[in-house]
Parts: sequence; structure tokens; C-alpha cells
Amino acid sequence: MAMALLRREGKRCLAPLIYSNTNTNVNVAVAGGVARSSLISPAAELAPLGSRSISTQIVRNRMKSVKNIQKITKAMKMVAASKLRAIQSKAENSRGLWQPFAALLGDLPSVDVKKNVIVTISSDKGLCGGINSTAVKISKAVYKLNSGPDKEPKYVILGEKAKAQLIRDSKKDIEITITELQKNPLNYTQVSVLADDILKNVEYDALRIVFNKFQSVVSFLPTMATVLSPEVVEREAESGGKLGDLDSYEIEGGETKAEVLQNLAEFQFSCVMFNAVLEHACSEQGARMSAMDSSSRNAGDMLDRLTLTYNRTRQASITTELIEIISGASALTG
Repeated sequence: MAMALLRREGKRCLAPLIYSNTNTNVNVAVAGGVARSSLISPAAELAPLGSRSISTQIVRNRMKSVKNIQKITKAMKMVAASKLRAIQSKAENSRGLWQPFAALLGDLPSVDVKKNVIVTISSDKGLCGGINSTAVKISKAVYKLNSGPDKEPKYVILGEKAKAQLIRDSKKDIEITITELQKNPLNYTQVSVLADDILKNVEYDALRIVFNKFQSVVSFLPTMATVLSPEVVEREAESGGKLGDLDSYEIEGGETKAEVLQNLAEFQFSCVMFNAVLEHACSEQGARMSAMDSSSRNAGDMLDRLTLTYNRTRQASITTELIEIISGASALTG
């Protein structure tokens, strides 16, 4: 308060000296020891008080926004950690559903068939690193490997992020798009109904399910599981292909081998889908935790730099005001 009053009084007393003539202005500047335009320019004299603190106000607003962003990222990390704990146990338990089918019917990613359906599992929300881009890249690679003049590869997309990327250059090859799958808690009934709808609306020889397998909070493994149609299973068995231990079992009852294979293929697909959706959900939350943790640390580093800039700017402003006061006092006494 006293400094501001002294500054106003100094400017009031210096006004006749500033507007009298140019030579007086020059002498005042030299007497003050600094050649500053604020003492010799009428425009600067008419500037509002506190105009030099605009830069500090901008830095202060920036610091406030960075603090708010840091609070949001920390909250999102906590929410992701809570969701991960809820899903992780389900994902680990679901691995025991589809593994017996791999031993019984085999998992042949290199089987050559005409109609390949690539089921890409992704997220509906972002801010989780490159997990969705990885799934899309693997899907595009599988599509390219199974393309040809006599082949018909198609897409079935789960999740908004994969849809947004694949619809750009493969819109005509997308058969089904499903979003908001994780809006409700995931359970086997929900996924089995979804798998049944896919089997009813898509003609396939092989289903290629692309997803990210959860390994830890900081790592996931892009994975592809293959489910063959009953016809392809019988064809591979007749041609001597390596399928699994199915031929070592005897079929009892009135059902034929084709009917048993049909039921097994449908059940296998629903089990693989259930595990894939849970694994990808775990990977998504783990990746979001890592991304939000990195964002929080980056916000902290930015806040430290802004604080240093703010302190330097404020100190420079105070120093400038002191120089002006001393220059004015020197001019009056001279």
C-alpha cells in the first residue's frame, strides 16, 4: 500500500518535468541511471496502474489450470485402479474356460480358409495409451495376410475406438459394430448372447479374435485366438491336420459328430469372447492407470516450472518498481 502510494505521488510530482520539454526528459533519464521509456513516454504515463502485473496474472491462471488438470488425472488413476481390481480376478478365472477347447479342438492361426472374420476388441473410451491402436494394427495385419482373389475377410468390431480407425479405409468390410459393451458389469450371459448374435449374422470358416491379454499394470500382450467352423474342423481332421484330442474321445448318444462339433464351436467362441473381453478390459484399465500416472507427474513438473517463472516475473516486477521509485526520487533531488 505504501509503495503504491509513493509511486503515485512520484508520478504526480514528475508530471511537469516529463511534459515540459525533451531535454528535461533526457536529463531525468540520465540522472536516474537508466534509460527507460516509462519516464519519458506520455503513453506509458497514461497506462493503468498495475499494467506490468498482467504477465504474472497469466502465469497464475496457467498454474491454476494445471493444478485442476492434475487433480483430474489423479482421480482418474484411482478410478482405473478400482475398476482393475474388480475385473482382474474375473479375467484370471475366465482363462480356464477356453484353454480346454484349445487342447480339444486345437488353435490353428495359420489355417488357410476362404471366409475369415476378424473380431477386433477395443475400448469405448480413450486416455489409455496405445492399447486400441495396437489391436487395430494387429487386425489390419491379419486382414492383409488373409486377403486374396478367392478370399473374403470381414471385420466384426467391438468398441468405439477400433470402429473410428477401421471405418476410414475398411468401411465396406465391416459386418457388425458393437459399442458400449462395458457400460454394464461384464458377465458370461451378456457375452454369450453377443457371441450368438455374431454367429447368426456372419458366415465364417474361421473366427480370428484379436485382443490384448493382460499381464501386469504396465504391460499387455497382443493376442489372437482362432475358432474354426465345424466344417473346417472335419476337413482338417480328414486331411490329417493337427487339431487336438477330439478324435481320442468316443461320441455317445444320438448326436452325430457334426452336431457335437457345432455345439462345441459355439460354446468355444462364447468362452473365448468372454475371456478376450475381460482381458482387454483389464489391459485398458492398467494402461489408463499408467497414462494418468504419467500425466500427473508431467503436470507436477509443469507446475514447478510455472512456479519458477511466476516467482521470477514477480521479482522482476518488484525490481522494476523500485528502480522507478529511486529514479523519480533522484530526479526530484537533482
